[in-house]
Amino acid sequence: MTDSRHALIIANDRYADQGLKKLKAPAQDAAALERVLHDPQIGDFEVEVVHNASADLMRRRIQSFFNDRRRADTLLLHFSCHGLKSESGELYLAASDTEPPLLAATAVASQFVRGCMSGTRAGRSVLFLDCCYGGAFSRGSASVRASGEINVLESFAKDEPAGGRGWAVITASDSMEYSFEDHELTENSAPRPSLFTHAVVEGLETGEADLDADGNVSLDDLYEYVYRQVREQNPHQTPKKAAELQGELHLAHGRRGITVAAIPSPPSLRAAMNSDEFYTRRGAVMELCTRLQRPEVPVAEGARQHLAEVAQNEVQPLADQAAAALREIRLAPSPDHLDFGRVPRGSHPPKQSVTMQGPPLARHCVAQPRQPWLRVDPTRNGLEVHVDTTATGHLSGDIALKGVADESVIHVEAEVTPADEDGPTKTDPHGSNDSTTPEPPPEDKRRTVVIGPSRIPDKPEEPPTTAEQQKRTDGTPPSRRAPALAGAALALAVTALAMLFMTIQRGVVAVVARADAGVNGSIEDNIREYGALTPLIVCLITGAAALVVGAFARHDLGARPEHYTKQATSGTQTLTSVAKGLAIPTLVLAVLAGIAYLVGSAQW
Repeated sequence: MTDSRHALIIANDRYADQGLKKLKAPAQDAAALERVLHDPQIGDFEVEVVHNASADLMRRRIQSFFNDRRRADTLLLHFSCHGLKSESGELYLAASDTEPPLLAATAVASQFVRGCMSGTRAGRSVLFLDCCYGGAFSRGSASVRASGEINVLESFAKDEPAGGRGWAVITASDSMEYSFEDHELTENSAPRPSLFTHAVVEGLETGEADLDADGNVSLDDLYEYVYRQVREQNPHQTPKKAAELQGELHLAHGRRGITVAAIPSPPSLRAAMNSDEFYTRRGAVMELCTRLQRPEVPVAEGARQHLAEVAQNEVQPLADQAAAALREIRLAPSPDHLDFGRVPRGSHPPKQSVTMQGPPLARHCVAQPRQPWLRVDPTRNGLEVHVDTTATGHLSGDIALKGVADESVIHVEAEVTPADEDGPTKTDPHGSNDSTTPEPPPEDKRRTVVIGPSRIPDKPEEPPTTAEQQKRTDGTPPSRRAPALAGAALALAVTALAMLFMTIQRGVVAVVARADAGVNGSIEDNIREYGALTPLIVCLITGAAALVVGAFARHDLGARPEHYTKQATSGTQTLTSVAKGLAIPTLVLAVLAGIAYLVGSAQW
């Protein structure tokens, strides 16, 4: 996931008021949901959990969660608590200090949550409600009585967010139902996630919620999966959804690999494969091999499936031809082993690129890091792998690649050293230094934020300059390409200037000779005689080359700044500036001289 993703889980299972029954599921809901949402291989959310909070604290955390967001942010808010309806019909979410007779003062109104969702700048907001709903509170009773409809979706989907921002609300049950805990609302059942949240967690964790098997779990995928699971286990509970979204919202990575909706081979091609003529079938196999290379992945997948049938059922020569074509549809990452070498702790996460080889169908895959310190971003030709430098020690992990018909692994290693050291790695008690385990970071910024006392983490040591860091971590010296190109550009510019002077000198001699010749003279003959055209042509070529080479030097400097020291950067910029300052006026004068020759030769 390439956007900024944040989740807030509010779970209340203990209530001061005796009329609100203690719930068993919320604590389990929060732990299970936080695990899958935070997992970088699944949800990759930054997760905050608020447990058994007061109404005032809930309101503060909710408003803070929706404030100060950007258009690229995706927000997910999950409630696991009692839901109560006031006598006026408004829905409230119960806090640990909620007093049913004083809902407006001691509970969180659905209108407040709706207002926060409507006012956020985040591009997309999703609300999950896994609540046990009660009816209106009776003033003459000491408890909540179940009566009347609650209209949960209507309570949250009245106002659309401004500015075209998307929203979605998914509830564990509809207006006339309870959200069941452990199949029934009982006092003695063992703690476990509720039916609704259990289905959410199971669908994300196993990847079964990726119904279309495209490598991502969309909001629609998850709702359909949860709806089926909940209804199968309890027909009396019906999850509901309301949404206003543009495009698909991907909540998590799929875990089942990837499949493609294949376009079958044309009937004419299948008819050719069923022919009694060997050469007709051979031609059909060749056509299938061609379709296998097509950039349209569904077409290529249809050809792959057809070739698999051929490899199983045809005579040996055609079966071998089909099998050879199928072997090309394999995952071929290059390289399949990445070694980042020594990296200082707290430095900018280093990255390396992996190119996926083969035809388009072979490159169509899902990448799943198996360790939390690995990050993978897709590129046009493959993958970009990042390593988190939070923890010191030897890091060794894998990235699983899952394609339509093949699986592969990219192995990644790195050695994260203390920021002020570049010495040997920390050894174990027996003196070995090749099997060290990284110390866990004091606090993962993407992990759960616990409400309570906080501390400010120590500021990491300032990392060294980029090229110096590269030399120190992997032994590679700083690049000299840009300074060399800049020097060549300056040399070409000086050559162009010298050729311009020579052109002017010879041109002056040719003009004087023409004047001495009188009416019988020809400026073209004099120019050729004294060789003024040759240095002019050389001047134009070297001047243009100086500008081109200088541009390459500046481009390389901008594209790979981490490969150059400050001195190399400064020197390259100075040389290219001088070369440009010499080459441009030289080219202008040379062009003017050429125009003067072309115009004047016919007249003089």
